[in-house]
Amino acid sequence: MAITAIMNIIGGLVLCAGIIGALPVLGGFLEKTGKFLGGFQVIIGIIMMILGLLGIFSLQGIVAFLVGVILLTGAFHVIPALGAYLEKFGTWLGGFQTIIGVIAIIIGILGLL
Repeated sequence: MAITAIMNIIGGLVLCAGIIGALPVLGGFLEKTGKFLGGFQVIIGIIMMILGLLGIFSLQGIVAFLVGVILLTGAFHVIPALGAYLEKFGTWLGGFQTIIGVIAIIIGILGLL
């Protein structure tokens, strides 16, 4: 699904907004784009989780689900039963935020080819 690949690229940009500015030519533009998209973090996270669950048996879907969990870590406390566990999992995954973001960008680009 091309939409999952595109969303993986967008989610990866949001996760890598802090380090992507080190890229030589497009780094500044990509960093500004990632920080702008960071304002829509919850919306992007919800879309990523839905796409990830729909395609959970593909690499695109797994990466989308992981990116969605990281992006929604702050919003999980409102879910009654699973919220605390999802928030702990998202916090743990947050330690690998940059690595997962780079993987999401690469997997998204490969998915579009």
